[in-house]
Amino acid sequence: MFSASDIKTLREKTGAGMLDCKKALEETKGDMDAAVDYLREKGIAKAAKKESRIAAEGLTEMVVNGNKAVIVEVNSETDFVAKNEEFRTFISVISNAILNSNAKTMEEALNIETENGIISEYLVNLVAKIGEKISFRRFEVIEKTDKDIFGCYSHMGGRISVITVIEGANEDVAKDVSMHVAAMNPGYLNREEVPAEVIEHEKAIIKEQAMNEGKPADIAEKMVMGRINKFYKEVCLLEQAFVKDPDLTVEAFAKNNGGTIKSMVRYEVGEGIEKRQDNFAEEVMNQING
Repeated sequence: MFSASDIKTLREKTGAGMLDCKKALEETKGDMDAAVDYLREKGIAKAAKKESRIAAEGLTEMVVNGNKAVIVEVNSETDFVAKNEEFRTFISVISNAILNSNAKTMEEALNIETENGIISEYLVNLVAKIGEKISFRRFEVIEKTDKDIFGCYSHMGGRISVITVIEGANEDVAKDVSMHVAAMNPGYLNREEVPAEVIEHEKAIIKEQAMNEGKPADIAEKMVMGRINKFYKEVCLLEQAFVKDPDLTVEAFAKNNGGTIKSMVRYEVGEGIEKRQDNFAEEVMNQING
């Protein structure tokens, strides 16, 4: 038999999860050394030890089937692994599995069954095999009606992926809008999507800038409104100048072609992840020392 203390000790030795440690001790009848070997053989200990590493490279993937699409991001530590065939197979398999499921949360997605086991186990096994931290970071399912068109665009071999939904236009128009989103990275579809706290923050900064320029308070207030409108034109897709024709806004481009832009999703590999600047010599020594 074994105790809760044994599970804690095994977790500290291997970095594996509590349930994995419990199962290992059950399988080995409480033999600590055998349990460590069990976890190593299963690749769980090896995978868990890599959890503290930073994975900011990787790929994004899009899959479309009828009126449903999915966009996925999977990260790796190095760009080299992101080009690995098994890594690419992993993101393709899980993307299709999610598309064919009803998963809405990451927890639900990790429990989806694939041809290589449930996604969480498939991931652990891939980490153990490749020997580098891999992270299934996020996904989003997008749905449309029969009146809508998906605009899908992948840039730099999956470094950036964009899916837009446009009503009333053709695929070329939808793709052009998605290419614009990839290039200009709008934070929001329209003004209504911009959170009030973001606007208030921008107003405070603009007003402070105006006051620092020596402008009277009433003039500063007027400047705030003008510059906030400029801010909207920078961050809202519908108000941005269209990259292929800067005389038009993106909204006007779509309307001129019979379309109304309804939504957009843009994934860029590693965005928002703080990348670590490694000391190469130190990294080599860490690997030598285990």
